[in-house]
Amino acid sequence: MVLLIDAGNSRLKWAWLRDGRPGDEAGIDVAALDGAPLASAWRGATAALYTCVAGDAVDAALRAALPSGCAVHRIRSGEQAAGLTNLYERPAQLGADRWVALIGARTLVAGPLVVATAGTATTVDALDEADRFLGGYILPGLHLMLESLARNTADLPHAQGAPSDWPRNTDDAILNGCAGAQAALIARVRDRLGSSATLLLSGGGADALSPHIEGDLRRADNLVLRGLARLAADVLK
Repeated sequence: MVLLIDAGNSRLKWAWLRDGRPGDEAGIDVAALDGAPLASAWRGATAALYTCVAGDAVDAALRAALPSGCAVHRIRSGEQAAGLTNLYERPAQLGADRWVALIGARTLVAGPLVVATAGTATTVDALDEADRFLGGYILPGLHLMLESLARNTADLPHAQGAPSDWPRNTDDAILNGCAGAQAALIARVRDRLGSSATLLLSGGGADALSPHIEGDLRRADNLVLRGLARLAADVLK
């Protein structure tokens, strides 16, 4: 059985490969990482593909939880994979989660594509119609932006506001200001790609961010797991 693992900054998620696609997702918080439950959940793995952006300790813990004899493949960014070309100045420095998410996104949508992932950080990446990764942006996730204002100012709360066109209280003003800044960047990237570009929105913060984005968008979860499933066809052949 082939196991797909996405080790992010906040969550470690996994799924079994089923008919070329990820099956049902499971996950735990990285802060609560415990090798024993992972070893039990993963005991049937004969091969594993994974990305890890959560640091060396998490990498070591997940590898230790895999059964003896499991063929383990850590996926990193490179110049090309699954038909995509990486135009990063130093392709290996692109976060593996961003790269593999783009591969997963391309299995869903053809043509110009913006992939916005709202997690601990928000990333906004662009693919053109020729399957080239043009570049992208990283900014603090919505929760981090709200937390930063609350921590570093004397009178501002950790906002619990609601979407509003004209915020008339402090909580709404903070939430809509932070979310609007992220939405504006996403719109700018989509505008640069042109009117035919599709926007895919993913990540744990997508529900909070989506009301602030104008125009059509498509929700797409588990893009990294989808990308790993696509890469399995090449890595394990």
